[in-house]
Amino acid sequence: MDAPMTDRKPLDGIKVFDATQGVAGPHATMLLAQHGANVIKVEPLDGDWGRGLGKMYGDLCAHAVTFNRGKRSIALDLKTEDGRKVAQKLASDADIVVESFRPGVMARFGLGYDHIKAMRDDVIYLSVTGFGQEGPNRDLPVTDSVIQAFSGFMSINRDAEGTPQRMGMIAIDVMTGLYAYQAISSALIARMRFGGGAYIDCSLMQSAAAFQSAKMMEYYLEDGAPQVLYVPVGTMKTADSYINITAMRDRHYVSLCEVLGIEELIDDPRFNTRDKRIANEAVLMPLIRAEFVKKTTAEWCELLTEAAVMNAAISTYDDFLNDSHVKAVNSVAWVEHDGLGRLPMVNIPGLPAIGGDKEMIECAHIGQHTSTILGEAGYGADEIAALLASNAAGEYSA
Repeated sequence: MDAPMTDRKPLDGIKVFDATQGVAGPHATMLLAQHGANVIKVEPLDGDWGRGLGKMYGDLCAHAVTFNRGKRSIALDLKTEDGRKVAQKLASDADIVVESFRPGVMARFGLGYDHIKAMRDDVIYLSVTGFGQEGPNRDLPVTDSVIQAFSGFMSINRDAEGTPQRMGMIAIDVMTGLYAYQAISSALIARMRFGGGAYIDCSLMQSAAAFQSAKMMEYYLEDGAPQVLYVPVGTMKTADSYINITAMRDRHYVSLCEVLGIEELIDDPRFNTRDKRIANEAVLMPLIRAEFVKKTTAEWCELLTEAAVMNAAISTYDDFLNDSHVKAVNSVAWVEHDGLGRLPMVNIPGLPAIGGDKEMIECAHIGQHTSTILGEAGYGADEIAALLASNAAGEYSA
């Protein structure tokens, strides 16, 4: 009998050379690792700069753990000839190479696509950059916030005064990691079916654009002023906090008015069709908002849910983690991580629920597996000692 699908690791035996830092590239390679790939994280002697995003716990932080769990770490100084030679050897043996240096840097290390393809012609090679490998902006430094601004993402996220705002998380990097993972997976399937490798240019800019493609099309079709999808929708202030409501269809609008006690607005000729509600949004929404301040969020949630009007209280992460539904469906696993203690770790769609496999849960320390990886690559004990003594390689010591 075949093993259950959840017991299989579809990428078992696939080797990944991971020369990425930050969030986007590490996110993609973390997903490869969770699906069974042997991911070797190649980082500088002082570590991936993504280890310093937010509060540090030794050489770890929340972002490092989230996007690097399941990998092994080797620390190499690629500015040294010996460090580059080790990296070249590891990369030439990999099925997949993922890097996030500025355009041209990997080539200077002898690790560019052409270098690796000459040694392994079926390699799948993906580059993560801000603006891509070509074009006038290719060499500009980039952060997630820069691309949020450049791509138009901030223009659709404004405060009450109309000022464009960045989303308060590294959203573009995270979505770029998802696009990178799906591109690598597709290239791997193509290699298995038809042979040959691939080069994939995956930029934060293009990922942000792809994510917003429908909004961009709306913007173009509607001369820069796209209408809202439907009315009423949005966040309402209540007597004690906030609630989000969505009255997508006519029946939802009718039910909402009944719950709010403003039945007279149901047949009001200004609001009795979807198009009229959109056209008169500025008149309708203040009337609705005025009712929501009369009861608490909990009271409104109960009444609206009973009336089949879509709604949700505005939750904090604490609210989410302690929610009965979240617990019932095992959305979040609570794990023990070396050096950080008990952590909430979110289960990823398509992967088995997080369990007791410590290697898949923990983020390696800088150079934690240096000697092991070098040994697997054929280096003897004396050669490994020499690499460590010369600082061409580094190793973690607790």
